[in-house]
Amino acid sequence: MSVEMVSSLLTPGERVHGKVPVEHLDYDYIQNCSDLRYLEKIVEVLRSGEEGVYPHLTEFCEKRIEKLNPKSRALRKERPPATAADFSFDEWSQISEELKSWETEVKRTEAELREVSPLYDVEDLPPVRGSNSLISQKQNSVPSRTETKRKSALPRDYREWDKFDIEKECSKTDGSNKGKDFPVIINQCLPKINRKLDTAGLTEKERAVLASREREKGNEAFKANDYDEAVAYYTRSVSAMPTAAAYNNRAQAEIKLQLWHGALGDCERALELEPGNVKALLRRATVQKQLGNLKVAADDLGNVLREEPENASAKKMIQEVEKKLRECAQESQSKGRKILIEEVEDEELRAKPGLCVSGESAAAPAERGDMGNAQKKTAGRAEGAPQGEADTHGTRRRGKRGSLDQCRTQEAHEKKLPNGAQASGSGTADQTGRHNSSADNTAASGTGSRLDAPCGALPPPLARLKNEGNQLFKNGQFGDALEKYSQAIAGCIDAGIDSPEDLSILYSNRAACYLKDGNSADCIQDCTRALELQPFTLKPLLRRAMAYESLERYHKAYVDYKTVLQIDVGVQAAHDSIHRITKLLIEQDGPDWREKLPDIPLVPLSAQQHRHEEPRSAELAEARAARAAEGAAKRAEARFSALKEEGNNFVKKGQFQKALEKYSECLALKPGECAIYTNRALCYLKLERFAEARQDCDSALQFEPSNKKAYYRRAMAYKGLENYLACSSDLQEVLRLDPNVQEAEQELQEVTVLLRQTLVASSPDKPRKNITIRETNDSDDEADPSNSKTRQASADDSAERASLPLRPTNAYEFGQVLNAAHSRDDVNACAELLRRVKPETLPLFLSNKLDGETFHFITRALDGHLLQEDPGLVYQHLCHLPAADRFSVVLMLLGQNERQQITHLFDHLSAVESEEFTGNDVRDLAAKYI
Repeated sequence: MSVEMVSSLLTPGERVHGKVPVEHLDYDYIQNCSDLRYLEKIVEVLRSGEEGVYPHLTEFCEKRIEKLNPKSRALRKERPPATAADFSFDEWSQISEELKSWETEVKRTEAELREVSPLYDVEDLPPVRGSNSLISQKQNSVPSRTETKRKSALPRDYREWDKFDIEKECSKTDGSNKGKDFPVIINQCLPKINRKLDTAGLTEKERAVLASREREKGNEAFKANDYDEAVAYYTRSVSAMPTAAAYNNRAQAEIKLQLWHGALGDCERALELEPGNVKALLRRATVQKQLGNLKVAADDLGNVLREEPENASAKKMIQEVEKKLRECAQESQSKGRKILIEEVEDEELRAKPGLCVSGESAAAPAERGDMGNAQKKTAGRAEGAPQGEADTHGTRRRGKRGSLDQCRTQEAHEKKLPNGAQASGSGTADQTGRHNSSADNTAASGTGSRLDAPCGALPPPLARLKNEGNQLFKNGQFGDALEKYSQAIAGCIDAGIDSPEDLSILYSNRAACYLKDGNSADCIQDCTRALELQPFTLKPLLRRAMAYESLERYHKAYVDYKTVLQIDVGVQAAHDSIHRITKLLIEQDGPDWREKLPDIPLVPLSAQQHRHEEPRSAELAEARAARAAEGAAKRAEARFSALKEEGNNFVKKGQFQKALEKYSECLALKPGECAIYTNRALCYLKLERFAEARQDCDSALQFEPSNKKAYYRRAMAYKGLENYLACSSDLQEVLRLDPNVQEAEQELQEVTVLLRQTLVASSPDKPRKNITIRETNDSDDEADPSNSKTRQASADDSAERASLPLRPTNAYEFGQVLNAAHSRDDVNACAELLRRVKPETLPLFLSNKLDGETFHFITRALDGHLLQEDPGLVYQHLCHLPAADRFSVVLMLLGQNERQQITHLFDHLSAVESEEFTGNDVRDLAAKYI
């Protein structure tokens, strides 16, 4: 049956095989159809044979599909499995023999393995995923038929179910397993996953594939709730190629394991690779919430909701965080602040040599200077990088400079004592500054009195923990000191002690322990908390900067070191680190490294510590400024040379417009370069922009009055402007400077001919005037004011002004009138000219001839004459004037007088009431000029 016959049997709306009408099974329809999916349905109908077999039509439809998409799935044809009929007798015999030999080999190998060891030996079984134990195969073996008890038949109706004794059956089950304690075989030799991959010699693409493969293994382990194994595989992925996805996944696994600090570090690394990563922000918020940093968590959740407003997890978590913040605020308002007040008599105060007059201990100057301890080198740090030591409570109060000098003098005196009364040396922890005892008191009271010394608002148990931590830090036992500080911090948080100073010092001390042990991530975390409690504190800032530097986060380290120097310019360790990091950032980011730095916070004056070395810092600042200026000059010179070379190359190629642009950029860098003006004048001549060429030659002659190139090219510009008299004058000047210039001689001859022709052509048109000549004496000249020189000059000026066109039609006529008015300083003529020029044509008439003097002359005319008569016209001219070519350059080079003139002009304009503009319009327009 043909397609036409099938179509005749069905109605037009009837479809076959789903949504394909039978009339679409046609050559013309398939040829015109461009819907790939619909053609695939048509070919499916043709292949099914439900409407008949049409091999040619099917092949035509397949070709049409192949033309639209050669990779279409509809073109794939299933191939049936091969059988013996598909091969020749010899081929099939060879295949059969190979299969039989393979089967025989497999059976032989299996028999050999059975002889060597049992098939199901426990030692050969792999360990159970996520556990360290193996279960004996014998315990899980299927019991034999003789051991299997015959099960009773289940009840079939309700009456039988009523007779079923559940307790009896449960007791049977419990009794069968009673007393059977299956031994567990512990496998002590589980293989450990190597967390670092050797990627030496691999290409970047190979490392990316390897990292993706290890990350997928970690995902499988995470789905199986084996988080330790997931962390191991994510670490392998990071070692192959660090990616934000791997860091995010590892952070999630560490959150499951409650490894909060590790998860925080991974989230920060993910955000460094992909700023604004929503997953990293959400997981960092989770960690900050667990660590008690509710404000930081709220900020991260706010960023997440800005990116994804419908994120359910973020919405739920931010509600919990805000609720806890409100509870904390209510608790802080309900609790008062505890203040410890002690009376100290003057005699007792004088008896304690370790106590300064201002209440600051002798150990305090060490923290004001170079941090008072020897450096412990950590991995990845440059030699000589400073480290911090544990803070004391003496840092809470700082005296004046004179008190500090007294403390340092007293400290130096006590260091000389033979019995070592004052504890000093490298890497020591300071004692409590407010209650420091002398050597005699220490010997009399023993160690216990020092450990029980009060510390600010801390209760005695927590003060003892802090003092014990200081003593352990002094002895170099940083791990034990860290535990003491952690216990003190936990006690403060549990007790709800409202003393930000004490808690900040505890965090800073614990950060020092982390830094000594090389745990930079936790050090950064504690320093950040300390700074949140007490902003712009010196020691936490310095320690965090050192930790950032050890992690090679040089941008953040640079910012912290700069903040330290704002607080105290005398910290030499910060100066040294700044110099070292600056070199690294220049190598890493190039000359624009400062643009990639985060914002450096401005330290308030109340937090700054002024020192006597300010003159030295001023000299250092001047030296740095000089070096910066020298570097900028070198870069500008290199840029200028490159632009000049590019412009010369464009001139050689005949691309004068591009050369013109390069020379203009050169002049923006060095406006006083004469050669650039002459080169740009040549480009203007080639482009037949003669007025601009003349102006550049005038500028070149201002710098070099004897430049023959400038004279020659200005002569060519005058020739183009048909000013043959000026052209002849410049050519004669060229020949005066160098008589051997043949081009000037040839041009002079041509210009002389043109000048004669012009004079001859113009002489008949001029009417002859009758001039009366009479004799006069000196007395008559003086008596008759009509014959005075002043009256004659005024008449000449009036005649010259009358001869100038005040309605210019092009840039040349406008320039002639403006230059004539400017040469006589005739502001009235300039105002009349601007009155007759449309504001939108002013930038076109000025072109690139605008300079500082012309700009000042125009503003004088607008302010002194036009403003009173037509303020709207003045506003329109000021609106269109910035469209001139050289407006920005001229505005940048204006002097103080010219800027004052502009300020006065806008002040007068803003005072005028007009319907064409408002005061806001004038202020917006003034922003373009001032």
